[in-house]
Amino acid sequence: MKIVIPAYEPDHNLLFLVQYININSSYDIIIVNDGSSSKFDSIFENAISMGCTVINHSKNLGKGAALKTAFSYIRKENTEKEGVVCADCDGQHTWKDISNVAENINYHKNAIIMGCREFTGSVPLRSLIGNKLTCLIFSFISGSSVSDTQTGLRGFSIEMLPWLLSIKGDRYEYEMNQLLEARSSGYELFSIPIRTVYENKNKSSHFRPVRDSIKIYLPILKFGMSSASCGIIDFILLFLINRLTGNLLLSVVGARAISSFCNYLLNKNLVFNASSHKSLKGLVQYYGLVVIILLCNYFLMSLFTAFLRLSLLAAKLITEGLLFFISYYTQKKYVFGHFKVGP
Repeated sequence: MKIVIPAYEPDHNLLFLVQYININSSYDIIIVNDGSSSKFDSIFENAISMGCTVINHSKNLGKGAALKTAFSYIRKENTEKEGVVCADCDGQHTWKDISNVAENINYHKNAIIMGCREFTGSVPLRSLIGNKLTCLIFSFISGSSVSDTQTGLRGFSIEMLPWLLSIKGDRYEYEMNQLLEARSSGYELFSIPIRTVYENKNKSSHFRPVRDSIKIYLPILKFGMSSASCGIIDFILLFLINRLTGNLLLSVVGARAISSFCNYLLNKNLVFNASSHKSLKGLVQYYGLVVIILLCNYFLMSLFTAFLRLSLLAAKLITEGLLFFISYYTQKKYVFGHFKVGP
């Protein structure tokens, strides 16, 4: 079993972690020094003297890049047969939790084993709010429920390394991209509860709240932007066609036919990076969903305009609001689920 620890300017918690792992196991430890300044050389030298393999980046490339450097090293070495556990260097992960994740790799070879924090006790407010918000958005977009999307304690079978190396992202967004791509690549998410440990209120973390949050949420925002932009196209075309024809059914059908094709192309080529996939099944499923949503759209708008006497604008807004969540969830989980999701 290999333990991978990405480290950027770590404190002595890294050495404490190495000590605990060495005392309790014979696991190999690989530390990636992600461009730390020279004043941290002594920590990495001590890690080497404790039996660790230290790989150095000449400059800071990001957590995702550090993890992929370690994965490439393990794959090239070609001696590991069990799996890899990734842990943070700041003291957040205990030996008990690391060993628990490692043991579960053998039982769940086609899954990301996630050590999910329970967020009990003294937890920094920004960490609690940030994680809960990310989990809520991730659950809505992916259709998968995860209690801790930002955990750095993860286990992978050795067979998953090629897939892990193919995922885009060099910083904190890389770990979110793993979760977004997992299901469509044939992997499950398996959660294990772990202790919530924050040393010194997590002040040693190098997470940049604004810049790194944008990168984490970017794959999710691409989903929403695709739907929103095509919703605007549909909205404009509805009124244009209705003004020209005065026929509500023709207006709804015409606007939805054009906007849905635009949505399919955006999702296929930009959101899911599936331009090389020529899947008739995906197209048929997509337009099956379009037909169902179209019928619901027409009947709801007829109900709102004819019986409730709402204006066309009000009816459109309410109808789209109701159908957006159903359409979006179904599209992500069933229509494009067989495509490989890109960041």
